[in-house]
Amino acid sequence: IELKNDQRLLSGISEFDRVTGGGLVSGSLTLIGGDPGIGKSTLTLQLVDKLATAGQKVLYVSGEESPAQIKLRAQRLQVNSENLLLLSETILENVLETVHKLSPDILVVDSIQTIYRTDLESAPGSVGQVRECGAELMRLAKTDNVATILIGHVTKEGVIAGPRTLEHMVDTVLYLEGERHHAYRILRSVKNRFGSTNEIGVFEMQESGMAEVSNPSKVFLSERTREIPGSAVVCSLEGTRPLLVEIQALVSPASYGNPQRVPTGFNHRRLSMLLAVLERRAGLNLGMHDVFANIAGGLKLEEPAVDLGIAAAVASAFRNKNADPDTAVVGEIGLGGEIRSVSQLDKRINEAQKLGFKRMLIPAHNQRTAGNSKIQLVEVRFLSEALQALIS
Repeated sequence: IELKNDQRLLSGISEFDRVTGGGLVSGSLTLIGGDPGIGKSTLTLQLVDKLATAGQKVLYVSGEESPAQIKLRAQRLQVNSENLLLLSETILENVLETVHKLSPDILVVDSIQTIYRTDLESAPGSVGQVRECGAELMRLAKTDNVATILIGHVTKEGVIAGPRTLEHMVDTVLYLEGERHHAYRILRSVKNRFGSTNEIGVFEMQESGMAEVSNPSKVFLSERTREIPGSAVVCSLEGTRPLLVEIQALVSPASYGNPQRVPTGFNHRRLSMLLAVLERRAGLNLGMHDVFANIAGGLKLEEPAVDLGIAAAVASAFRNKNADPDTAVVGEIGLGGEIRSVSQLDKRINEAQKLGFKRMLIPAHNQRTAGNSKIQLVEVRFLSEALQALIS
């Protein structure tokens, strides 16, 4: 089996190349999903324009917009490469015929839910149509060595619309996340046969399209109010990238019978568990209080290492006392109130040091590989210790 050196197609958009593990792979099938209006088509159009400018022949198939509409968007994004060819089509057989005629290096289908086979009776976007069209495009990608990008809609549950087999079929699954009312978008890899998963790229939606954010920690902390109760900074690790984010919390007496627990950006059950630990292990009487917790900037975090940041923000809001603004925290919280180890601690410490933090609370049991650091490290074993060290 002969491997070619030019298998990777670098886009020139470093955030995208980071997520895919070094660019698109020739003959691969990539699925990009996200909510309507989040910026999937915008990012993809910018991506293929960069590739086309670098000499790759690109065929962009749109089943949702007319050529005139795409031209308007392309002008706004300053997309004008001669190697970028446009086809407005929804019938799969016509798409395949055009691909065989033009022999492009890269094929984009926007979106997979609008493409259909005429020999199937089901409607476009149905489970059968999406599965069969996806399988046909996969065969095309592998046999003709065409790097293929499929754009897919997501359901209200946040998963790709259509059969689950579509995600199993493709080589790479990327999700474009973010709140529509926030400027920032996260491109997240959840499956990648050619690189690591859970990598993220950060973009900012601007009038001229998606702009890369090279230092996301600085951006997410730029609007932070230092002297306010209910705020803590935690260092999360998304793939291999450390990310400093602000956790905000608000605690107030419940006006009605059932107290509300409202998390934004992380799991509801995680918040319930942390509130129970704060009650039992730290003595905070939260039973008759509404608790609102938010990850600032519209981010979504699932890593358990942000537990200590959430708990610290809630405790600060409940006591109405500021957490030390020059201290960052990291640590998973167990049901016994113990602070558990986190992975790649040195990367997190370096990120906090780079952003100017003077102190960091870390799990006492964590193994460190690096030597001395300029930031003061405070080892904590239990939640009560951490709250005492952080909240004046």
